[in-house]
Amino acid sequence: MAQIRAGIGGWDFAPWRDTFYPKDVPVKKQLEYASTQVTSIEINGTFYRTAKPEHFASWAARTPDDFVFSVKASRYATNRKVLAEAGESIERFIDSGLSELGDKLGPILWQLAATKQFDPDDIEAFFKLLPAKLGKRKLQHVLDARHDSFLSDDYLKLARQHKVATVITDSPKFPHFDTITGEFVYARLMDAHSDIATGYTRPALKQWAAQAKDWQQQAKSGKVYVYFINGAKERAPAAAQHLLTLL
Repeated sequence: MAQIRAGIGGWDFAPWRDTFYPKDVPVKKQLEYASTQVTSIEINGTFYRTAKPEHFASWAARTPDDFVFSVKASRYATNRKVLAEAGESIERFIDSGLSELGDKLGPILWQLAATKQFDPDDIEAFFKLLPAKLGKRKLQHVLDARHDSFLSDDYLKLARQHKVATVITDSPKFPHFDTITGEFVYARLMDAHSDIATGYTRPALKQWAAQAKDWQQQAKSGKVYVYFINGAKERAPAAAQHLLTLL
């Protein structure tokens, strides 16, 4: 299976009907098409509402054998003042049907509120609540820390200790981490521009391809996930597709 994956967030975005999907691809077949053009998709809808086992099973059945999804965890687990109290919400999310993805289950993304500041005791308690396995399957956890207070040696030490990856982003709105804290690398690239067909210039995408290869060498598992996730979202598929050609 590919060790460097590139993809997008979700598959149902109206502007993609003009910039990504061919006219003869019906809305109900968007996932089938998208999953042949990129190698991973970050499922975002699970952040807002609970999916059911049959949803996960359907997504798995409609995508290629070597495809991988990452799944954004429920906001009820992460958008709270005290993360140490998220145990019940975490359990409910993990048990919502993730196992139906089988081998297509990739990283689980825990996105914190931008106002959530680093509290070592609270973050450590939260990390301890994240299950290491789902059945016999080892789980991959990644934290999207969006407050500058996480840019500290204490946080990096905690994340490494618990083998939790940290989102790497180029967004001007959020802190820029350049340290690998987990066994894999998870990048969310959010600075695309609508006036560029591929979202990023070709030289910029070459740099990201080189960076991804470098991360692959550094990460213990050799796995790298790169998502074009925001900014000029209508350009995200083209950016991911071009990155894959460079890889």
